Amino acid sequence: MPAHRTAAVTRTTGETDLTVTLNLDSPAYDAPATGHPFFDHMLDALARHSRLGLSVKGQGDLHVEPHHLIEDTGITLGQALTQALGDRRGTERYGSAFVPMDETLAHVVVDLSGRAHLAFEPETLDVWGTAGGMTHYHLREFLRGFCNHGGVTLHVRLLAGREAHHVIEAVMKALARALRDAVRVTSDDLASTKGVL
Repeated sequence: MPAHRTAAVTRTTGETDLTVTLNLDSPAYDAPATGHPFFDHMLDALARHSRLGLSVKGQGDLHVEPHHLIEDTGITLGQALTQALGDRRGTERYGSAFVPMDETLAHVVVDLSGRAHLAFEPETLDVWGTAGGMTHYHLREFLRGFCNHGGVTLHVRLLAGREAHHVIEAVMKALARALRDAVRVTSDDLASTKGVL
């Protein structure tokens, strides 16, 4: 197993001040504290269901709206993932998970390809409402930042569901379980015919 698959990244802008620590090989994590209760709940779900050692601490300009905080957390988490993965040698690379939440069913597929791409089906569907001020559009921006800075290809499909709370939570839990599989070390090789990710 590659040594020290850990990272600590701080991002400070005029809108946010965030620190993310990540350990790909330990399930120990700290309760997230961003100042946005529902988003913290989602980050907690991400940590618990991914079995990754994740800590997210900081703040953002929530008096404006949650967009900057949520997007910048995705960016910082993506940077931490890139740092922790190193050359990505030995990782399983792919992960896929279906997660139900009552009437909602989400499917998330991850490829730690080194190439950023987000296919986010919920934005084309009739998802209604907010969850603590967070919408599925905020979720999209979190995932976009994560993909762009983590070198992740991510496909998010919503197979059932319309209410924002359940949609967001099912997607975050599916992302967690897909990531758990993708970051596992299963060989000494690089999972690419190119020889590089």
